[in-house]
Amino acid sequence: MRPSTMARLRDIVVDCHRPSALARFWAELLDGYEVAPYDAAEVERLRGLGILDVEDDPSVLVQPRSGVGPRLFFTLVPESKVVKNRVHMDVDTADVEGELARIVSLGGRELQRFDDGHVIMADLEGNEFCVMPA
Repeated sequence: MRPSTMARLRDIVVDCHRPSALARFWAELLDGYEVAPYDAAEVERLRGLGILDVEDDPSVLVQPRSGVGPRLFFTLVPESKVVKNRVHMDVDTADVEGELARIVSLGGRELQRFDDGHVIMADLEGNEFCVMPA
C-alpha cells in the first residue's frame, strides 16, 4: 500500500515567452486537456496586478478536464531556451503520422525521427517533446 506521505506529481511547469499561446498549443495537443477558464475572481486578481487582458497572463494553467492527471503551467520568463531541454514530455498515439501532421498544423515542427518509430518534435518556442507509437 502506498503511504499517503509519498510525493505525487501535481504540476509540470514550462518556462516560456508567450504563456497564453503555448498553453493553447498544449491544450490542443493533449487529449482531455483544456486551458483553465478565467472566472471573474481570477480576472479581477489579474487586473489588480495591472494585467488587463488574460492573453497577457504571466502563468497560464492547462488542466485535465477530468481533474485526474498532472496540470501544466506555462510561466513567463525573460530568458530564451538556449540548449536541449533537461526535462521533456512524451506523448503517445496509435497514429503517429496523423498526429505529427496535426501537431505541425498547430505550429509544432519535426526535429528528428528514430527507427523505433518515435519522433522528436518542438513546440512553438522550441521545447522538445517526443511523439511515441502507442
